[in-house]
Order: sequence, then structure tokens, then C-alpha cells
Amino acid sequence: MTLWMIIRNSLRQHALSTGITAVSIGLGCGLLMAVWVVNFQTQRAFKNVTGGFDSILGPRGSQLQLVLNSLFHMDSSPGLVNSADYQIFRQNYKRFYQAAVPIAVGDNYNGYRIVGTTHDLFRVEHSPGQIYELAVGEFFIQNEKQWNKESVIGDTVARKLGLQVNSKFQPYHGLNFAPGQEPHKDEYTVTGILKPTGTPADRVIWIPIEGLQQMDGHDAKYSGDVSAVLIQMSEDPTARGFGMNSLDSIYNKGTDHLTFVKSTDDVVTRLFEQFAWAEIVLRWVAYLVAVVAAGGVLASIYNSMNERRREFAILRALGASRGTIFSIIVLESAVIAAIGAVIGFGVYAVIMVAAESTLRDEIGVTLHMQEFHDIMVIVPAGLIVLGAAVGIVPAFKAYSTDVAQNLIPQT
Repeated sequence: MTLWMIIRNSLRQHALSTGITAVSIGLGCGLLMAVWVVNFQTQRAFKNVTGGFDSILGPRGSQLQLVLNSLFHMDSSPGLVNSADYQIFRQNYKRFYQAAVPIAVGDNYNGYRIVGTTHDLFRVEHSPGQIYELAVGEFFIQNEKQWNKESVIGDTVARKLGLQVNSKFQPYHGLNFAPGQEPHKDEYTVTGILKPTGTPADRVIWIPIEGLQQMDGHDAKYSGDVSAVLIQMSEDPTARGFGMNSLDSIYNKGTDHLTFVKSTDDVVTRLFEQFAWAEIVLRWVAYLVAVVAAGGVLASIYNSMNERRREFAILRALGASRGTIFSIIVLESAVIAAIGAVIGFGVYAVIMVAAESTLRDEIGVTLHMQEFHDIMVIVPAGLIVLGAAVGIVPAFKAYSTDVAQNLIPQT
């Protein structure tokens, strides 16, 4: 009889305790992998969303609020950049940037944000190497003198609201939808639907910026104002650095009504640093689950030692060495941990599916469950080693089994 047959028979004999212990290890394994991967992919996704725009010019206020509102289409707008300031920026600082895209917010349709912008937005990379592309239809027509009541919608908007090309809708005032609220009189037609981007843009309805500025019910005196200017700085490293520092000094220190976000990446990094405690807590919970499960392996095998003394004595009488008996217990413990690690991948998949669905619907960020990460090897391997380590204690007990005493016939 081989070692593996002995181990298999033992696991079958104690199937219930083995199963419960393996599931406990699986929960810890899956939770640990999911926490790491969700945190890594979410940070990367948020930073990729800012990949096309290095900086933002907006009204005076929190830089984080400005980034969330302008790039992630979350939170409320901190105010407006008046038309004069916007034109001065475009005319006086062209040498610092290669693209400056204005946006205007303030309306929604059934809870999905309507953003006024220009065609320049669709030419800039929303993620490294990717621009907005249409799945069907065409982009709205841009006409500064007389806007066309047309729109391009994100993939999530199309799916959730059932909108198609040539569908018509009337916007509601404000960023939050209130049932019973009267819509604007203006009626817009969907001319195109964007391909899925895995970014918050999937949850946005895009219209010509003039349409939002001059929409029925909006104050005419703000018709030339914008909510923010998304800026792609010059590709020349020298001009880029000098431009960022100059605009930071001009707007953040030289004005009291405008804010210049020097680096959108830095703001996103600070955002995740604020919530780092939550990730740490979840990791410690996962660690504790794994440790408790490992303790379960120890208790399960150790408690079975008394009833297995005769089995070990017989093996010794048949020629098995003390080292062989020791190895059986350590390997058995490692196998239970390995079964738990396999279950852990199932737990990981369930958590990732739930997290991906929630993030995609609520924020627009897409996770990739099938993407490999080093932690998917490190955690299972670490738990198997931990399982083998906790098996050493009962293995010593089996190692010291007295052959003669345990072979005496029992009545």
C-alpha cells in the first residue's frame, strides 16, 4: 500500500471533518486572492481612466471632487469655469497642451449623467492605446452656431435603458433622477452607441456641449461656461513639466476662483490611500480565516491520533520507518490544505463575479477575473506550506507510537 493510498483512505474515513476544514481554508484562500486582485485591478482601472488626461482646470474647490466629477462622472460639480477664463486658457497656454476638452454637466436621463462635450473627447485615449469607438451609428454633429439635438450613449446606458440608434429621450434637470420630475422640453435622438470601454464612460450620455449650455430651462447668462476642461499636456517632457508647474502657479496661487489639478494620477493615488485601511482590514480577516482553518487541520488530525495508533503500529510492524509515518501525517495535512486551495479558486471566482458586476453597474469599472496575478500562486502555495507545517505536531505524536504496546489485542 502506497503513502497516497493510506492518505486517501484516511481522508475518506474522516470525510466530514476533512470537508469542513478544507472549505474553511478555501474561504480564507479565496478571500485573500480576491482582496488583492480587486484592489490591484481597481487602482489600475482608475488610473487608466485618467490616462488620456493629465490635468484638469475647474472651479475653485476640492481637487478630488473635480477629478471624480470630471473623469469618473461621480459626485457633484463644484461649480463653473466662466467663458472668459476658458477662452483665456485656450488662447494663452496652447504651448503647454496638445488637447483641451471642455465638458458641461448638470442633467441626467433616468439617473444616467448627460455630459456636454466636443468631438475632441473622442479623439483622445481614454485608456492607454484606446480611443472611443462606435459599436453602431455615428457621432453627433458638432455645430457651434446651432446645435443638433443628438447624442452618443455608453454601452451600459444602452443595455440598462434599452436605447437604440434613433431612440428619443428628454433630459431631466440635475444629476440625480427624481420620479415625477418634469423633463426638459428639448428632445434628443441617439445617433450612436459606443463600444464597451470598461470605464465610467459606459454610463454616460454624451451630447454637444452647446446643447447642455443652451438647453431649455438653463440660465442664458451661463451659456458659455463649462464645468471643467480636461487637459492632455504636451508630449515634450520639458514643455510638459514646465507647463504643469506654470499652470499650477497661475491658477492655484494666482487666482481665487479656479483650481488646476496638476496630476490626475496623484489625486487618484491619494484617493486609494484614504481607503487603504479597508483593504488592510479585509486582508487581516482573510489571514485570520486561513489561520483558524489551519488550526482546524491541526485539531482534526491530532484528535484522530488515538484511534489511529494501532494503524501506525501495524505499518511499523510491516516495515514502515518512523520517518514514513511522520511523512504520512505531514502529507495528509498538506493535502487537506491543497483541497482547500482548490476550493479557494471557486470562492475567488464567486467574489470576483459579484465585485465586477457591482463595480461595472455602479462606477463603470470592469474587472478581469481570468487575468493572472502572482498572488494566485503565492496564496495557495503559502496555505499548503502552512497546512504541512501544522501537520508536524500530530506527526511527532504518530512518530512516537509504541509498536509493541499498540499491537496487543484489545478486548
